[in-house]
Amino acid sequence: MEVESFENEEVAKILNEWFVSIKVYMTFVQAIYGGGGWPLSVFLTPDLKPIMGGTYFPPDDKYGRPGFKTVLRRVKEAWDSKKGLLRDSGNNVIQQLSDALSTSETSQELTEGLAQQAVQLCASQLAKGFDSKHGGFGSAPKFPRPVEIQLMLRRYKRLDQAGKETPASKALEMALFTLRCMARGGMHDHVGGGFHRYSVDEYWHVPHFEKMLYDQGQLVNVYLDAFVIWKDTVYSSVSRDILDYLKRDMIDQDGGIYSAEDADSAEFEGAPRKKEGSFYVWTSQEVEEVLGKENAKLFMNHYYVKPGGNCDLSRMSDPHNEFEGKNVLIEREGIPEMASKLGLKVDEYAEILGACREKLFLTRTFRPRPHLDDKVIVAWNGLAISAFARASKVLKAEPKEIKYHFPVTGCDATDYLFVAEKAADFIKSKLYDEGTHRLTHSYRQGPSQAPGFLDDYAFLISGLLDLYEAGGRTKWLSWAIELQSTQDNLFLDKVGGGYFNTPGEDPSILLRLKEDYDGAEPSGNSVSAINMLRLSSIVSGNSSDAYRQTAEHLLAVFEARIKDQAMAVPLMCCAADLLAVPSSKQVVIVGPKSTPNFESLVVASHAPYDPDKTIIQIDPSNKEDTEFWQVHNPTIFAMAQKSPEGKSVAHVCQNFMCNPPISDPITLEQLLRQPPKVPTYKVGVSSKQ
Repeated sequence: MEVESFENEEVAKILNEWFVSIKVYMTFVQAIYGGGGWPLSVFLTPDLKPIMGGTYFPPDDKYGRPGFKTVLRRVKEAWDSKKGLLRDSGNNVIQQLSDALSTSETSQELTEGLAQQAVQLCASQLAKGFDSKHGGFGSAPKFPRPVEIQLMLRRYKRLDQAGKETPASKALEMALFTLRCMARGGMHDHVGGGFHRYSVDEYWHVPHFEKMLYDQGQLVNVYLDAFVIWKDTVYSSVSRDILDYLKRDMIDQDGGIYSAEDADSAEFEGAPRKKEGSFYVWTSQEVEEVLGKENAKLFMNHYYVKPGGNCDLSRMSDPHNEFEGKNVLIEREGIPEMASKLGLKVDEYAEILGACREKLFLTRTFRPRPHLDDKVIVAWNGLAISAFARASKVLKAEPKEIKYHFPVTGCDATDYLFVAEKAADFIKSKLYDEGTHRLTHSYRQGPSQAPGFLDDYAFLISGLLDLYEAGGRTKWLSWAIELQSTQDNLFLDKVGGGYFNTPGEDPSILLRLKEDYDGAEPSGNSVSAINMLRLSSIVSGNSSDAYRQTAEHLLAVFEARIKDQAMAVPLMCCAADLLAVPSSKQVVIVGPKSTPNFESLVVASHAPYDPDKTIIQIDPSNKEDTEFWQVHNPTIFAMAQKSPEGKSVAHVCQNFMCNPPISDPITLEQLLRQPPKVPTYKVGVSSKQ
């Protein structure tokens, strides 16, 4: 519709004469017509009440549908003749939507047993749609929905703990296979790093080429989880690939992380129109010219590059022949298999591919770039802060002999912690009011006028908790607690439970919704439930109890959704599962934080996959640390005071009991780790690639 209607002068004339064009949300169309999608058009009264809507309208009457010009004229005629009726209808719609979408629950507890069953329910539903040939859960178009992977990994952990080897293996392999397929697909930018928005086909091949920060941050974390479980550097390298792309292209000089890069760009300087994917696709001739004949042959064979173009794997890949003669790079087989066919060592083959990618990357820099959306959005920065922070410790478990290949830089993992802290500093200095303790939603050449929404608070708090567990600076933990208090004041339904998306102070916002859907982005309610359960295991006393009670009330609000449509709320199911843990594991590391042994203990604490554990760092000689723990958890404070002076030790505590202090990182990791069982259930190709 952008080209057909919104760039059509006749349509523009009608719109400008009779209407005011603004951005709207999809909830109305989904609720009234049973579904939604893009493009989307909704017609509102002057006081913003919806009266009619729809998705695609052709410019003129055809396909059995009214044309957009016809729709505009009919809406204008109806408004002129039935204004009162339409106003009443709009008011009625808003009231019904408000009643339906503002879920509340008087019971503050989940039905007995549901918390323990939530992950199983969701995993069972997801497994029914698992694509055993190409990975993913569902059919094309395929979106990278990291919450699905998080859910399946948590399911694997629970089954593994219960000694159920075969079903645990199935859950793990579905997650790992999906991650491998996504990484090999064209949705992954093999030349420059990072992931595009989604794949239009079942192969993860031809993408919608937009790159979104919220995808990058979440994907890093699930690839890190896969590496932690399986110790295969394929997964850690993908995490680095994404993070290095963000470091290179998406960070403001003051530390804020940008939002997105567009899908469209000009094919050449001065081109009259932008085209989807122009920056990213290649002809075989271009590849040969850049790489030379010998390396081009190896590269084109590896990435399925063909003279006539390669968007032919599926009828959905290129239905309109937009990419005729063009190639979207995709790996049909893994590096070990391809190297073996040529009689090359894996490292030698991987090095050649890396050098080829770097040459193509340099060539690509001379093309017109897609538009950079350089807004800094708090919520999405929270997701990225989490990713950079966790990577700074998890990636230190990579084998010392690992070799990195472009676009991975192979930087010291500690560099990622600096990026996370700088982004958090950016938000605190530019988008946070120290007086009111409130956030502003975004920044571009200055703070926006929009207040922080639920997602901004929830995602940032989550990122700060990960930043504290990785870097150990108490100021991030203090800020997270402060933000949680503000979030409760602004968004919490203190009677009905759960969080509204908006503060409720702007009269122009007609619907205060409590969203639960964990889609491309997780819902603010799901993230908040996990945040509060994490906080409840950090602080003690009444504060701990209050966090836990608020989290359970929130989950009770969405109990029907968990029971009936668990696959719509995977992260909320993870939160329910965390609630079911009788006592979460605490790893309390005490000692001088600047010493190598303290750092080694922190790295060892991050090495095993355990989504239930909390990592606490405290330096008894640090005034900020001791003051914080004395107030928020006197037991932790007392433990630190009793630890040997000047020595770094770790206490592993659960069920109100602690192991004897451990000073050896290897011993600590062994205590924390439960070795994964070798998958006996295989899909597609083998895990070790």
